[in-house]
Amino acid sequence: MKREEIEQAVSHFWAESKLNIVEELNSLRIFDCPLLGVAAADDPLFAELKADDAVGPQHMLPADWLPGARAVVAYFLPFSKEVREANRSLGLPSREWLYGRIEGEALNHALRRFLVDWFRDAGYEAATPALDERFKVVDRRSNWSERHVAYVAGLGTLSLSCSIITRRGSAGRLGSVIVSAPLEATPRPYTYKDEYCTKCGACIRRCPPLAISETGKDHAICGAYVDQMLERFRPRYGCGKCQTAVPCEAGIPGHRQ
Repeated sequence: MKREEIEQAVSHFWAESKLNIVEELNSLRIFDCPLLGVAAADDPLFAELKADDAVGPQHMLPADWLPGARAVVAYFLPFSKEVREANRSLGLPSREWLYGRIEGEALNHALRRFLVDWFRDAGYEAATPALDERFKVVDRRSNWSERHVAYVAGLGTLSLSCSIITRRGSAGRLGSVIVSAPLEATPRPYTYKDEYCTKCGACIRRCPPLAISETGKDHAICGAYVDQMLERFRPRYGCGKCQTAVPCEAGIPGHRQ
């Protein structure tokens, strides 16, 4: 099986899914076409994610989720221009962004399930940690970080705001599926975890609760603010100001897209 086959299946799902359209917002399209990367399940970087200065010792290895795992398929769903532009203002998150965060994640879950079924139909085992009953988040730290998995899979590097910067930018959602299929890994066009971040400080100035500084992001402050947004906009929530109106919103800063 080749990566191009998976990309074709994912692109077809994206193009056909009605979940990508919000009728009540003038048929707003949530995501543009996904990006996809592959990592070997035994890539040494997965073990390094267990370090305290990475994700933490609670982070599970691909084989912990799926015995016999051979590859991890990661993808990035870039928010459409309409969603991104609506959230460039200062202050509260835009309505479009809130729908992108919640309705968009419904599409993301559907894509996860689609890929699991697609691989199983092809004769392989597959699992998606985000929908596994063992998945959990404690003190804002999960046991499967899709941002870090995307980094291992060659999709991009981390930013000062702890977003993932891909060639389509940082504004979007992530997903991943672990499979027993013997897939060729995507080459990583970078050598260190925050290579694409220029440390320009734009996300620092954009952050409403001041959770970002020159040394990184305080997840507790960020999380408390997002909790406030949930109380205000329930059932939707989000913020995303650090991913919009910044040089890495829709591409890699300083790179020709």
